[in-house]
Amino acid sequence: MNEDEIRIPIYLITGFLESGKTSFINFTVQQDYFQIMEPTLLIACEEGEVEYDEEMLQLYNTKLEVIDSKEEFTLEKLRKLEEQYHPDRIILEYNPLWSVKELEETMELPEGWGIVQQIVTIDGTTAQVYMNNMRSLFSEMVKNADLVMFNRCDSTMPLANFRRSIKVNNPAAEIVFEDKNREITDIFEDSVPYDLDADVIEIDDVDYGIFYVDLGDHPERYQGKTVHFKGMVLKSRDLGADYFVPGRTAMTCCADDTAFIGYICLSKNAPKLPMGSWVDVTAKVDFRYMDAYGESGPVFQAVSITSATPPEAELVYFN
Repeated sequence: MNEDEIRIPIYLITGFLESGKTSFINFTVQQDYFQIMEPTLLIACEEGEVEYDEEMLQLYNTKLEVIDSKEEFTLEKLRKLEEQYHPDRIILEYNPLWSVKELEETMELPEGWGIVQQIVTIDGTTAQVYMNNMRSLFSEMVKNADLVMFNRCDSTMPLANFRRSIKVNNPAAEIVFEDKNREITDIFEDSVPYDLDADVIEIDDVDYGIFYVDLGDHPERYQGKTVHFKGMVLKSRDLGADYFVPGRTAMTCCADDTAFIGYICLSKNAPKLPMGSWVDVTAKVDFRYMDAYGESGPVFQAVSITSATPPEAELVYFN
């Protein structure tokens, strides 16, 4: 739905049980920037250890309704809630086990309702467990999020890996890390598993995903430097004859959900490279506007390209 057609905006807050959704909503409802004159309807789709303070919610003109089961979360139920409360906006605390993908793609909402912002909360102490064991649900939960908030974090956690796992699923997401005191933790000085000061930066096969994300996030680290990595040849009619994309196939959530990732490379030998072949690329890194990107982005200027054998694991992972 076009945002201009949305009559009642939905602020979708999701995250696994005990991830901090309720605490985040309790905090947000009380902030000056969130105040409006009209009623807000808070729909909670699961109850965790932290409960809502209904007296506090009343002070901020927020009405609470709890929906305990997916079967109860229906178009008819939502229409009745609209008739009962006449809300000007909805806060939807949604259970990701009910499938965020279904909510976004197939769930019928009352006329004029539409999701305008998606926020995901993640408990840093259990993040890796969910990433490992509920990969598909985790991926669909963060895929379209505007903001992903990791809470209860500390310096012993692999925060840089957490961030990369989100970025491959959703490069546009804003990612925030908070400690137990709700203070923001800065992880942007994180190191990478290769030597950025080497004459030729060697990217091991297992580190290609980290390289791909970091190159896009931190162009200043790579401008004018020489890199060496292995990739599969992809060609496109959108690129000139002297351009190709050496990249890899990345697993975004499961073996059935993959994407080819890579950046454009300029080489006079590009026309000779068979589509789908594997090559070792040594190239200098530049950044320029390319129509294929629609903006400025990384462009490799090939120093040498040689035939290569596929890596032991062809799929790229990000943690």
